Amino acid sequence: MTAVSSTVNESARKGSVLNFNVSASDIKKTVDRLISEAKETYDAVAAQTNPTFDNVVVPLATRENKRGADYSVITFLQNVSTDKDVRDASTEAEEKLEAFEIESRMREDLYKVVHAVYSNKDEMDRLGDEDRRLVEKMELGFQQSGLGLSSDDRSRLGEIRKQLSELGIKFSRNVNENDGRETFTRDELAGLPDSFFDGRETELVDGVEKYIVTTKYPDMVPVMQLARSEKTRRKLLVTNEQRCPENVELMQEAIALRLEAARLLGYKTHAEFVLVEKMAKTPKAVMDFEHDLRGKLNELARGELKEYEAAKRADKEAAGEEFDGLFIWDFRYYANLIKERKHSVSEEEVKQYLPMKEVTRGILDIYQNMLSLRFAKVENPPVWHPDVEMYEVWEATDDQFVGHFYLDLYPRDAKYNHAAVWPIRSGYANEDGSHEYPVAAMVANFPKATSSAPALLTHTDAITLLHELGHVFHGICSLTKWGRFHGTQTEGDFVEAPSQMLENWGWEPSVLSQFAVHYKTGEPIPADLIKRMVAAKNEGAGLFNLRQVFFGLFDMAIHDTADGKVDAKAAYNRLREDVSLFNNGDADMWGMATFGHMMGGYDAGYYGYLWSEVFSADMYASRFLKDGVDSPKTGLDYRREILRPGGSRDASVSLERFLGRKPNNKAFLRSIGLESSE
Repeated sequence: MTAVSSTVNESARKGSVLNFNVSASDIKKTVDRLISEAKETYDAVAAQTNPTFDNVVVPLATRENKRGADYSVITFLQNVSTDKDVRDASTEAEEKLEAFEIESRMREDLYKVVHAVYSNKDEMDRLGDEDRRLVEKMELGFQQSGLGLSSDDRSRLGEIRKQLSELGIKFSRNVNENDGRETFTRDELAGLPDSFFDGRETELVDGVEKYIVTTKYPDMVPVMQLARSEKTRRKLLVTNEQRCPENVELMQEAIALRLEAARLLGYKTHAEFVLVEKMAKTPKAVMDFEHDLRGKLNELARGELKEYEAAKRADKEAAGEEFDGLFIWDFRYYANLIKERKHSVSEEEVKQYLPMKEVTRGILDIYQNMLSLRFAKVENPPVWHPDVEMYEVWEATDDQFVGHFYLDLYPRDAKYNHAAVWPIRSGYANEDGSHEYPVAAMVANFPKATSSAPALLTHTDAITLLHELGHVFHGICSLTKWGRFHGTQTEGDFVEAPSQMLENWGWEPSVLSQFAVHYKTGEPIPADLIKRMVAAKNEGAGLFNLRQVFFGLFDMAIHDTADGKVDAKAAYNRLREDVSLFNNGDADMWGMATFGHMMGGYDAGYYGYLWSEVFSADMYASRFLKDGVDSPKTGLDYRREILRPGGSRDASVSLERFLGRKPNNKAFLRSIGLESSE
């Protein structure tokens, strides 16, 4: 990788560097300033007597542009700061700012002038495509905020939106700050490699030394994959699924409030309301997609299930125990076991060739080459934690600055405990013709180095890194006039497609051989191992994808209800058993209480993960496989037609321009082990 070190001062000259070193009092002052500035803008716009695009829409959108980074920084810190006072202030800031925005979207005087512009045919006809789309989205936003409702109904809708915002923030905070923990003896963790125990804390329990194991990903995943003891796997999984009991009620409240809001706006269900702006458009389209895919996957999955059952029966027989079925804590273990037996692929063997430092370098190289970019790591960067790395992004062929991104990749207490990307600052056009530089931050929880080895990734971790960096560069490479259309702000059922497509690079032998090297010897990963990994790619694809179907069907079960009479906990447990084909067991569990997607913006949208896989598979097979994964021309086409427009045009338009035709599902069905129907 061409990683030219730069100083912070140089970086600041090329693009404004954000300040994350803020105190709780700084956050409160920023909130007050943002609200004061917004009120001033809104009052001036609402007072316009001759509403035009220039004196109504431009000031509103400019204010959106400019407040974006300040808002993002102070609300982002609740997920990453080590200072509890800062996290608390960040959470409070989000609640206060969201409440203000909800209130502002209910202002009749603002809607009146925006609607006047929207209804002025001459004014609309003179606008360019992105400006016209901006007005249309503003109009729809006000309508969905209830501006066509009576005063009482509008007031109630505002109350509901504020309550939903508060519920979502509380739900997320509970998940972040309440990791589960259990203790096990070394024997109870038989099957885990020595590296799992390096540096691991222990405690005495009734005079016996036991290892502390948490429900964080770097602990949870290897135990569920490798622990031979069913009792151990069950214990840790149940602990994870009994976290955050208070969130059960929070989700139930949200379901009821979402339905009430949808009904006020004239929709039968919350899903119907949400899907208006998605590619799918209707709940029926989503359900047809999920049920059709479920039917195709079932035959494949039942064959896999027979293999898992035979393996567990053999284990039980060897232990002199009766076989009592396959349970949810068996899924990862037997999936991994069958893969190892059939393809001689061990996650532990693969990890030896995936040291974090080399994988990160190699994956950044992939993005540099494909997108014709150049990255420069910033020395001594102004960041929120010493683990965080900061990079500048430049055009590869000239001295043009593009943006910044941050990588916060390792777990710590009270940190966001999954993997995600925050678009900290959107790019947009300034009034003077210059362009504001985008900033994105990737947060993850990959294993840290131990006393005996550097940080080593599983292949799944490497795929996650590829995926999340796909979101980073969707933001970095986007170039839109207005911040609200920048980067990943596309239709919700398309937003994952670019990142999902980029996961394919992690399965390409020519790509893996560039960065997968043994952490001790530096020897490249053997070609035979890559061959076995690729052969094992679709092992268990039927059951894995049924699990995704389950999540999507649960989402629709709680959000496509016309009467609201749904028990989320019961629906989750019933559908998981019915769809994913594994028994829940007899423990009282509430796994939906940590299903953050349902309270974090993916409500009535989880189907989008599989829906967008259709597009990602088509893009990859039809262009990159055909032209070569290292084709700079295809990479630039992808950057120009998929990444650059962001949400400034319909995703269907971007797809057709990149593919040269309408998308289809043939490549998708092949990619998950199903034959496509010609």
